[in-house]
Formats: sequence, C-alpha cells, structure tokens
Amino acid sequence: MGHPVGDASETVLCCDMGGSSLRVGLVDRRGDVVATAACALTLTVDSHGQSEVDPNLWWQAFQDLVASLAADNPDLLRTVAGVSICGMTRTQVLVDEEGSAVRPAITWRDSRAGIEAADLAAAHDGESIDAFHPVARLAWIERHEPEIFAKARFVVDPKDYLAVKLTGRAASDKISLARLLAVTGGEGALSRFCSLLPQLVEPSAMIDHVGAGLPQPLDALAGCPVFMASNDTWTAVLGLGALRPGMAYNIVGTSEVLGLVSSRPAVAQGLMSVDWGLGFHQTGGPSQNGADVIPWLSRACGVDRQDMAVSFSGLLAGERHPQPVLFLPFLQGERVPYWDPDLRGAFLGLATGHGPTDLAWAVLEGAAFSARFVLERAEAAAGEPAKEIRFGGGGARSEAWCQVRADVMRRPVVVGACDEPGLLGCAAVAWTGLGDYASLAEAQETIARPSRRFEPRPDRVDDYDALYAVYKDAVPAAAPIAHRLATMRTAKGLAVPASSS
Repeated sequence: MGHPVGDASETVLCCDMGGSSLRVGLVDRRGDVVATAACALTLTVDSHGQSEVDPNLWWQAFQDLVASLAADNPDLLRTVAGVSICGMTRTQVLVDEEGSAVRPAITWRDSRAGIEAADLAAAHDGESIDAFHPVARLAWIERHEPEIFAKARFVVDPKDYLAVKLTGRAASDKISLARLLAVTGGEGALSRFCSLLPQLVEPSAMIDHVGAGLPQPLDALAGCPVFMASNDTWTAVLGLGALRPGMAYNIVGTSEVLGLVSSRPAVAQGLMSVDWGLGFHQTGGPSQNGADVIPWLSRACGVDRQDMAVSFSGLLAGERHPQPVLFLPFLQGERVPYWDPDLRGAFLGLATGHGPTDLAWAVLEGAAFSARFVLERAEAAAGEPAKEIRFGGGGARSEAWCQVRADVMRRPVVVGACDEPGLLGCAAVAWTGLGDYASLAEAQETIARPSRRFEPRPDRVDDYDALYAVYKDAVPAAAPIAHRLATMRTAKGLAVPASSS
C-alpha cells in the first residue's frame, strides 16, 4: 500500500458483522480506533421458523461503509496495511466454485430443520444434533432443494463470504465451523457433507490478498493481505482481553453469548465445548436472545423507536414495587443450555401494583439469571470459578446492565476501554499476521485495555440469590406450557370486532 513496515500512520481495516449491525473501523497498531462506520442489519423469522438473508446485502453494506470512511477522509484507505473480518456464525452461506451464493443464507435464528435434526440424531452417536445445527440445515436443503444443493461447492460463514468477495478464495477456520466438523469426520452417514468444507486456516493466517478490479473504493485496497480472524464471539473475546485461562466472557448483542476459557477441555450438559486454539478451550455458547429484549419491551410499553435507549433508561429510573417480577427471557426459543426452539418467554408474579419499571428491571435480571445458569454449569465442568467476567457488546454500554450482571452472577464485571471489542479483536489478528506482534497473546496485552470494573454489591446479592432459585424452578415448570402454546395457532375470527363490544 506504499507504506513502509512500522509506519505509525498505518491502520488495519476491521469488520465485525453481528446479527443487528455491520461495523467497520480503521484501527492502528496500538488498538486506537481511528474511524468507524456502521449500519443496521435485520434478521427476521417467519411463522415457520425460517430466517434467511441474501448475503449480497452484506457485501453491498460492506462496500457502502468503506465508501463512507473514504468519503469522510479520502486519504484514510491509503493507510490500510491489512484487512480482518469477523462475524456471526452458525449461519450457513452456500457458494459455488466462483464464490457466488447459490441461495439465501440460513441464519442462526432458523429452526426449520427439526425433522432433519431428529433423523440425523438417530443415526449419529455423538454430538447432539438439533434444529439449530448446521448439518441439520444442510440436510434440509438437500431434501427440499436438491437442485440448489447440487450447485453448492462450499459452505461458509458470513465473514468468509465477505472474504471470498474480496479475495476470490473460499476459506474458514476450525473454530467457526466446529459444530459441522464435529459430525462430518470419519466414515459415517454425515461424512457426505464433508466435501462442502472449505480450506481451514488458523485465525491469524492470511487468506489471500484483495483482488484487482473491485468497485470503488475497494479498488484502493488491491494487494492488501486479508486475515481470517474467526467468529464474532472468539474475536470479541480476544478484543476484551479474555482469551486466557480462568476468564469468563459475556457478550450481549442481538443474541447473547457466554463462556469460560480454560486450559483443558470441559464437558457440560447443554453447553458447547470448543477447542479455541492456542491451548485454550471454551465451555459455554450462544443464547437465542439478547439485547433485542430491550426494543421488544420498549415497543410493548409504547416507547418511540427513535428514543428507545433514553426511554428504557427512563423506565429503569422509576420506582420499583417491593415484590419482584420474574422474567423468562426465551422470546425466540433458546439455544444454550436447552437447545429448544419452542421455549417461550414469560413474566411471572405480576400484580396490579407492577408497572413498566418493574418489567424493565425484570428483563435485565432475567437475562442475567440465564447467563448465571450457563456460567455455573461451565464452572462446575471446568472445576474452577471464573476470576472475572469480561463484558462486551451493546449491553456493556449500560451501567445498569453491568451492575445487575455483577450482582446476579457474584463476579466482578470488567468493561473494556473501547466499546467495539470485535473490531479490536480483528485488529489484534491483523497486526499479529503482519508481524507487529509475536503472538495473539502479546497483541491482546497491548490492544485490549480494561476500563470500568463493577463489583457485586453485598446488599443485593442475597436478594438475587433468592430470586435466582425461583428462576431455576420456573424454567422447567413453564417449559411444558410453552411447548403447548408454541404449537397453537389462533384463528383470526376469534378476535372480537370492536363494533360488537
């Protein structure tokens, strides 16, 4: 790019694709974010549990955001020494030999493949296969769209699709495709899907260089090395400084993900155990729900979308009723630790004295109870408690959310100086790949800088312990009712016309 190695003005172009937004940023070698741009993404789920997105929308959004950076400062792209992309995983993009998508991507919210999951689980004695499993979704396409399935050459993650468009090369990493790798090896019935796996490289490895002939302003990046990174969780954990044994991480975006990092594998019921490389293993996994419960509740309370964040803070500032409300946060089913698409949310203990403030606090607390349940199971499997919880994502921007997590989970919660841990993790990968750091561990020490620390408050933890005990009883008690409701459909004619009242 015309800059000597070690030029202080150099940056890396980082991209973090989450469920609700796509963010790009230019980050220097010390982890300072020079410029950012972001746009909203939408993942919808229809009445049949299907959630699809045209991956070319992601590619166009990426181009638009890079163009936005260039428009603000035309010289910025000349500082780019490398590119690194992370993104949501458990979202399948099928591409042909040329790297073009052969159908819309099936997102992590999709639960259509229940029948295929049951069939595959019966034939596979090993990792649990459910409707959210990538191999179940591939089997669904194979069964229902055989002509499209025959056109597919590779299955990749969203981040890999952007890298394909930049470089022309399909590749991924073992961390992102861990669930698919776990069931397609060997000579069993599922090995037929193994041929769809692209080349797998390490997160800090270079995939290839940005190709020539891309549209403006991406043509200015031609020749730049593109580095793999990994899924958004792994990369954000690196950006939070939590990729080290004994650390827990909790990232709250559209969905929530939590886990414990250890130096040896640990197996816990309902949790994912993944080799994260570098001698690290994680025990935990993704929820199906997260910070999107806040806009849901805000809309339900009649809050205008433009003022949602401010208005939700206003709800929290109101007076609470002394009798608590308990919230089960399963608005879209649940993944860890239940892997049950038919779980449903509920408010329990409602009385006439309760109002929007009680519901708002119950939402924050219910999500924290769910996270505590996962962490306790991970700690029991690993045989050691977490030293602290590194907290990131949109939830980390709220002091109320951070403090509730510390109080409920009885662990210190630490927030980074930068509220874009995904971009920082991408930067650590790129600068390590470029040779500025000898290892990802060294890059993490410099780039991931903690800022705020929230300690559990002694006057709150006992009350939360008591409410958490109720939560643990409530989930299995409410599950059968949720399952019955999830399969019911009410005829439109049951609604009483206003004129008849």
